[in-house]
Amino acid sequence: MSSRPPPEPPFLVAIGGSAGAVEVLLTLLPALPASFPGALVVVIHLRPQVRSLLPSIFAGHIALSVREADDKDPIEAGTVTFAGPDYHLLVEPGGSFSLCTTEPVHFSRPSIDVLFESAAHTYGRRLLGILLSGANEDGAAGLAAIARAGGRTWVQAPETAGARRMPESALACMSPDRVLSPSAMAEALRSLSELE
Repeated sequence: MSSRPPPEPPFLVAIGGSAGAVEVLLTLLPALPASFPGALVVVIHLRPQVRSLLPSIFAGHIALSVREADDKDPIEAGTVTFAGPDYHLLVEPGGSFSLCTTEPVHFSRPSIDVLFESAAHTYGRRLLGILLSGANEDGAAGLAAIARAGGRTWVQAPETAGARRMPESALACMSPDRVLSPSAMAEALRSLSELE
């Protein structure tokens, strides 16, 4: 475990997950106040031909603004941006998102690795990457890229995950800063709100 301090604001929290991850988000996101000093971006694996319900699930139930990403949307503190179906979501150096339709990664588009690796390149030590429950290996390489860039990395404790393969794949290839249950992760994330 690392004793490094949390990321300094303004910062980006990039969250990835698949099977079992929405349930964890229902613990994490309601814990955050509207004054949260960072932006959040979330990739959850989605079927390509089905409209995402994620923004509507969370809008009105959390204090933060919620939206689905559009190409060139600015990255804004206090906002949760969800990746839409069938597009990779990337973080651009100018402080905006971009969408692309390159090949799926680990059979997934949007891919967690694609988001994490692009965010690591832009945000470096001002990035916190969080990998949640899921049933494939997407996100492990991206989380390692965040660590190499100086960012912080958290992984859901596998024993608390609805699908253990995703967090276990990350733990097999890197040493995250923290391995947390959903409730402990919510508390740790909320503590970032105290940063000024």
